[in-house]
Amino acid sequence: MSDHSNILHLKKNLFLYMGNIVAIVGRPNVGKSTLFNRLTETRAAIVNDIAGTTRDRQYGKVEWGKKEFSLIDTGGWVVNSDDIFEEEINKQVSVAMEEADVILFVVDIVNGTTDLDDQVAAILRKSTKPVIVVANKADNFDLHYNAAEFYTFGLGDPFPISSLSGSGTGDLLDKIVSNFTKEEDMEVLEDLPKFAIVGRPNAGKSSIVNAFIGEDRYIVTDIAGTTRDSIYSKYNKFGFDFYLVDTAGIRKKGKVVEDIEYYSVLRSIRAIENSDVCILMVDATRGIESQDLNIYQLIQKNKKGLIVCINKWDLFQDKSTKAIKEFENAIYDRFAPFVDFPIIFTSALTKQRIFKVLETAVEVYNNRKRVIPTAKLNEYMLQVIENYPPPAHKGKYVKIKYVTQLKDTQIPSFVFFCNLPQWVKDPYKRFLENKIRANWDFSGTPINIFMREK
Repeated sequence: MSDHSNILHLKKNLFLYMGNIVAIVGRPNVGKSTLFNRLTETRAAIVNDIAGTTRDRQYGKVEWGKKEFSLIDTGGWVVNSDDIFEEEINKQVSVAMEEADVILFVVDIVNGTTDLDDQVAAILRKSTKPVIVVANKADNFDLHYNAAEFYTFGLGDPFPISSLSGSGTGDLLDKIVSNFTKEEDMEVLEDLPKFAIVGRPNAGKSSIVNAFIGEDRYIVTDIAGTTRDSIYSKYNKFGFDFYLVDTAGIRKKGKVVEDIEYYSVLRSIRAIENSDVCILMVDATRGIESQDLNIYQLIQKNKKGLIVCINKWDLFQDKSTKAIKEFENAIYDRFAPFVDFPIIFTSALTKQRIFKVLETAVEVYNNRKRVIPTAKLNEYMLQVIENYPPPAHKGKYVKIKYVTQLKDTQIPSFVFFCNLPQWVKDPYKRFLENKIRANWDFSGTPINIFMREK
C-alpha cells in the first residue's frame, strides 16, 4: 500500500497530495471510539461506558474506494464539572471545525437529542466544512425511524449506523469520501527531500526554522497549502536543496479558543504525512512528555525518517558526557523498540549545532533510499541465519534460503524466502532487522521485514 502522501512524478515537478482529515466529535458515550475502531479496522481506541475514557487523541488511517484519509477521535475530555466539560467540548468542536476537512457529528439514536447535542449542533452550523450527522447505535432496523429527530439540527440527512455491528458504515464512508476535494488539494513542488519540523508547542520549532533561514534568505518560495496545510519553504543554502515543512507560527489566533495539544497534533499530522524526514523538537528543560510520544507515534505510523532534536541545550545546566548519555538513554527507553535514530543537542537561540541537524536530515533521507546489492545481502544475512536460525516450531525447522530488497518502496523493505513463513515471529524479525542495521547504515529510517514462501 502506498503512503497517504501520494507522490506522483511528472517531468521535474512533484504533485503532492494533501491528505484529508476527518474528525469525530460528539458528547460522551455516543460511540465515538467504537466508530473509530470500526472505520480504522483496529482496536486502538479503548471502549468503555464511563464518560471521559478517551484521554488521548486517537489517530488512524482509513481506506475506502481507493481513497485514504486520516481519522481523529477527538476524546480527551476529563469531566470535573458540567461547566468545565461544556467548555472542553466546545474547544474540541471549534478546533475540528478549523482543522478537519470533514466532521462526523456522532449522536445516540436510542437516547435522542440532549441539550449538549443541541449546543454542539449550534456550533457546527457555523462551519463551512461538510458536517455529517451520524446516528449511532441503530442496532436494529426499527431504530432507523428515530433518526428523523436529528433533522432539527439543520445539518442535513442523518446516517443511521451501528458501530458495533458495522451496519450502515459503508454508506457513511461513501458520503465521507464524496466530500473530498480533488484538484484543490494538489500542490506542485519540485522533486526534493521534504523535512518536517514537528513537536509540541514552545519546543522551538519557529526558532529553529528562523535559525536555518538566517539573515541571508536564500529561500525561493513559501508555498502554503490550499487552506490550513503546512508551509513549504524551499531551502537552497550551503549546498543544500530541500523543502522545510513547517507548521509553526501559522495559527489564526483569536479565531478559535483552542485546545493547544489537540491543535498541534492535528497540524503535526499534515506535516508528517507530507514529509520524508521528521525533525522532532524536544525541549531540553522539560524532557520527554506525553505529547512528544504522541507525535513520535504519528511519525512511526507513517513510516517517516526521524531525527530527535534536543533544543534549548544552552539552558541545560549539566552538559557533561554522562548527562548527555543519560538524556539519550531516557529518550531511547521511551521510544523503544525503535532506537536507531540520531539525537542532536542544539540551541536555536545560539545556533549551536543547527547545521548538524540539516546534515543529519540529508543523511537520514539518503538512508531511506539506500539499496543493498542482492549478492552482498545474501552473503552476509545467510551466514547470520545459519549461525542463528529461527526457533523450531512443533518439531519443524524454518529454513530461509534467499533474501532480497524490494525496489521503489517508501522505506527499505526486505523479503526473506523460506519454507514456513507463518512461523517466523516478531522477535526473530527484529533480530534480522538489527543485523541488517549493524552492517549497513539505516539510521533514522524504519525497515520492513517480510517473510514469504519460497
